[in-house]
Amino acid sequence: EHETNRLICVFMGLDLLCQVNSHAHRTEEMDMERLLVRRGQSFSLALQCSTTQPPKHKLAMILHLGKQLKDKDHKLKSAIDDKWWFRQQGAQSEVLLTVHSPADAPVGLYSMTVLLLSPDGHILEQTTPETFYLLFNPWCKADSVYLPDEELLEEYILNENGLLYQGSWDQISSLPWNFGQFEQDVVDICFEILDNSPAALTNPEMDTANRADPVYVSRTITAMVNANDDRGVVSGRWDGKYDDGVPPTRWTGSVPILRRWSEAGAQRVRYGQCWVFSGVACTVLRCLGIPTRPVTNYSSAHDTDGNLNVDYLYDEQLESVSEDRKDMIWNYHCWVESWMDREDLPKGYGGWQALDPTPQERSDGVYCCGPCPVKAVRDGDVGMKYDAAFVFSEVNADLVTWIVYPDGQRSQVSLNQKTVGQNISTKSVYGDYREDITKHYKYPEGSVKEREVYEKAGRRVTQPKGAPGQLELKIKHAQAILGTDFDVIVEVHNVGGEDTPAQLTVTSNAVTYNSLHRGECHRKTASLTVPAQKAHKEVLRLRYDHYGACVLEHNLIRVTALLQVSGQPEVILQEVNIQLSMPQLHVKVVGDAVVSRKLIAHISFTNPLPITLRGGVFTVEGAGLTAAREIQAPDDIGPGQEVKVKLSFKPTRAGLRKLMVDFDADRIRDVKGIATLIVRNKSTVN
Repeated sequence: EHETNRLICVFMGLDLLCQVNSHAHRTEEMDMERLLVRRGQSFSLALQCSTTQPPKHKLAMILHLGKQLKDKDHKLKSAIDDKWWFRQQGAQSEVLLTVHSPADAPVGLYSMTVLLLSPDGHILEQTTPETFYLLFNPWCKADSVYLPDEELLEEYILNENGLLYQGSWDQISSLPWNFGQFEQDVVDICFEILDNSPAALTNPEMDTANRADPVYVSRTITAMVNANDDRGVVSGRWDGKYDDGVPPTRWTGSVPILRRWSEAGAQRVRYGQCWVFSGVACTVLRCLGIPTRPVTNYSSAHDTDGNLNVDYLYDEQLESVSEDRKDMIWNYHCWVESWMDREDLPKGYGGWQALDPTPQERSDGVYCCGPCPVKAVRDGDVGMKYDAAFVFSEVNADLVTWIVYPDGQRSQVSLNQKTVGQNISTKSVYGDYREDITKHYKYPEGSVKEREVYEKAGRRVTQPKGAPGQLELKIKHAQAILGTDFDVIVEVHNVGGEDTPAQLTVTSNAVTYNSLHRGECHRKTASLTVPAQKAHKEVLRLRYDHYGACVLEHNLIRVTALLQVSGQPEVILQEVNIQLSMPQLHVKVVGDAVVSRKLIAHISFTNPLPITLRGGVFTVEGAGLTAAREIQAPDDIGPGQEVKVKLSFKPTRAGLRKLMVDFDADRIRDVKGIATLIVRNKSTVN
């Protein structure tokens, strides 16, 4: 009957004002064509009308979140609660609607319909449903991810490029990484990852409601970045066999990995190692609006039996017999930290939370780790959820050396409490240099506070035994360049008053960053007598033709020296990890860097090895510059020979942009290069 009274259609359309909203909500880098807004902050819509709103008629809005967009029955049932509201303002032939979302609304893809209601509440007209993404809002005081520092947000939400730290504690290197969280479709893939989690597949309504909570969302992402239990993104592999996938060292950013996963219908991408997992997790969390930074821990303990010890076992000949054991010290290990309030924990545990997406140990039955308050790790509150005991041991475990006798008995011959958890690093918000955040994870070495924390965490504190031994052990080496021969010098100093006989064993092994042995390069055993107050030097010559075939993956040689004083049980252990320095790629971009204008990148590489390289391939990508592309090297590359390739691309977005390049061949991997350019918009260029 109402229809007969109405001769004219009032609603003509709904304008989502994407440009205005995305600028206000800092989502303009993501997409200007779609509506992407942050919770707890209002956004505007323009309702176009053919006539003014009839008197006593009301406007209403139906919002809808979750999968059942087309299912009419769900419409009012899963209509959003009354914490959302809007106000309206007439303007000639339009009505400006200002929509207010609560700061604790679930994030996700919403559908929205505007209704015209008659005075007695009948629906007379409705707009075609429109969709928008709602994200976390670290700029909003009431949001549990609120971070009150613009410079930090510039880095931990808005920066699409970063550095992942690698190498070893005494030789730190950085890997440029393209997070690309605002690249085309990445936001859709991030929600697709959440939709593929076991919880979302088994109980979608509960999962949707839980997406209001960054603790839940970040823990879900941590589990979903690795493909160990579920339809996760990246498959981890550490054994050097990558023929059926991409070697972990070849990736230069997260976007190709995320796109590959999505395009294959949530099929795992092969292969990643810890920095790849942390890079992908950082992209997804920044994209969803949770402030996140990648973190590297050096000499990171992987302690599987939970006793806070990493045990190194040797037989009486000082040959390692710990091969099959799972507890080991990784040269470095990467995870991420995300900033959030912890309303699920006692007061004081908000702030940075460690999240480790690398599959190491199960937590609540699933391979994920965190969010764990960094403060709980520092204070030894190992019962704090999630996984504080695991993170505590990664940065605090003891290194214990044992000699194992033929009858299976073992005796402890040394204990080191200072090795594990050094130089914990992240990229500075002020530029491309390292910020040391070790103090957030542990109190100063040897301080009273450190002792208290150890006792609280149930770790025994041993005082150094009696007088120090007469002999001291040092390992020195010159700068080692991949492809060359170099010397390692082991020095035995006798600081005592009498000549001392001893047995010295020195081995060098090619290892991966997580301590898997890839082959012994050299072993030397010597019986020596070190004169009082003098030093004995043992020189080990490492030749490329010995080590070259073993070091393919991480270009890392571990030299271990064991010294046993004749007739005494103690063994002195010293280890150094020698990072072989790698050549750089030269990347030069030619042309005016303007959006949609063609640029040419010239890439060159000189083979530093005394052998011919085959099957060379360059991988290139850059957020706002170009999607990932591969270029084959035209020919084999002889020793000392240079190879040049070029590539043209058109930048898609303005701002400071980085082009990342990787080169891999049969006998060298992980050669990187980078070019930084400032891209301008057409309108700002004369």
